[in-house]
Amino acid sequence: MAQLYFYYSAMNAGKSTSLLQSAYNYEERGMHAEIFTAKLDDRFGMGVIASRIGLKADAHLFDSEMDLLEKISELNSKQKVDCVLIDEAQFLNRTQVKQLLGVVDDLNIPVLAYGLRTDFLGETFEGSHCLLAWSDKIVELKTVCHCGRKANFVVRLDDNGKPVTQGAQVDVGGNEKYESMCRKHFRQLVWTGPV
Repeated sequence: MAQLYFYYSAMNAGKSTSLLQSAYNYEERGMHAEIFTAKLDDRFGMGVIASRIGLKADAHLFDSEMDLLEKISELNSKQKVDCVLIDEAQFLNRTQVKQLLGVVDDLNIPVLAYGLRTDFLGETFEGSHCLLAWSDKIVELKTVCHCGRKANFVVRLDDNGKPVTQGAQVDVGGNEKYESMCRKHFRQLVWTGPV
C-alpha cells in the first residue's frame, strides 16, 4: 500500500541528493518515477533539480495553481508511475498536499516529498505544515550548525552577512543567502528581543 513520506531538514542536509538517489533507485530497477520541483526555484535552470555534489535531473514544474492529482493521473495514464518525488515541498499549498493524499490513497502511488520545515523566522511553510500533519512517515535529514550541533533552523542573511528578521517568507537562494543553524544560534541572531 502506498504512503506519503515527508523528508524535511534545514538547508544543506542533502534533501535533493536523497531525492535524486531515490529516483535513480527506481529507474535502476526498471520502474518509473516522476519528479516535480517548484517553478519559482530556477537557480539551476527551469525544470532542473540539482544537488550541491553535482547530481541533477529534469523535473516537472509546479506552481500554486497546478492540480497535482490531475497531472499525476494524466502521466500515469500514459506510462505507469511507480513513485512521485517532490523537491522544494515547502512551496506546496494545502490543497496540493490534499491532492498528493489522493495520489497515495486513490492511485496507490507512493509520494516522497522533500522540503524545509521552517522559514527564516522559524515559522512553518504551508506545505510543510500540512505534510507534517498528514504524512504517513516523517523523516528528518540532519545537517550541522557551525558549532557542531544539529542545525534545524535557517537564517536569512543580507548582502553584508547580517541576519534578516523581516520580509517575505519566500526569497529563493542558496549558501550566499542562507545559513543553517542550531536553535541556540538561531535564537541569538533572529529572536533577539522578547518572544
